[in-house]
Amino acid sequence: MSDKNKTILIADDHDDMLFILSDTLKNDYEVVCARNGIEGLALLRDHQVNLIISDVMMPEMDGFEFCEKIKSDYEFSHIPIILLTAKNTLQSKIEGLHVGADVYVEKPFSMEFLTAQIKSLLTNRERLKSYFAKSPTAHITSMASNETDKSFLETLERHIYENMGNTELDVPLLAKRMNMSRTSLYRKINSLSDLSPAEIINLTRLKKPLKY
Repeated sequence: MSDKNKTILIADDHDDMLFILSDTLKNDYEVVCARNGIEGLALLRDHQVNLIISDVMMPEMDGFEFCEKIKSDYEFSHIPIILLTAKNTLQSKIEGLHVGADVYVEKPFSMEFLTAQIKSLLTNRERLKSYFAKSPTAHITSMASNETDKSFLETLERHIYENMGNTELDVPLLAKRMNMSRTSLYRKINSLSDLSPAEIINLTRLKKPLKY
C-alpha cells in the first residue's frame, strides 16, 4: 500500500546503496537522501521525516553519532531509526542499541525484510499517536517511544498544568516555555500525536488529574 504522505530519510555514502534503497522505496514513500550524518541533520530541518535509514560507516559523521544526536534532540527524538551495517559483532549491535537505534539490520539484507521493518515501525508509531486522543484515561506520555520523548511530554504537561488559570496560554507562550520555535513545537507535537499544539493544550487540561 502506498503511503506517500510519509517521508523517509536515507543516509549512506555509497551511491549504489542510495540508489537501490531510494529506487525501491520511492514507489511508496517520499524519499530524501544524504551521504553522511551532517547532511542528514541538515535535511531534517527542511523536511518532516517519519523514518530514517542510516548506514553506520560514513565519513564526517557516522551512523552511531547521527543516531545519538537525533535521539537526544527533543525536535527529532520521535523519529524511528534503522541502522544498516556490515559489522556483525555483538559490540557493534550493543552500540547501536545504546545510541537509540530502533532496528539494527546487518548487510547483506533482504529488501523484503527491510521494507517489513519500515512498515512495522511506522504502524507502531501511528498506534502510539492515536492512543492518547482516543483514550479518556491515557496519560500524555503514552505517546512516547523513548526516554527523550517522555521527558519532552512531561515538561510540556507541566507547563500546561502550571498555567491552567492563565487565559493567555497559547501556542507562542507554550513554545517560549519549551525553548522551541512555534514551528518546531507544532511539528514535534503533530509528529507525536496528529494533534495541533492548541488541541494538545485543551485535551491535556481536560485530562488533568484531580490531585494535581
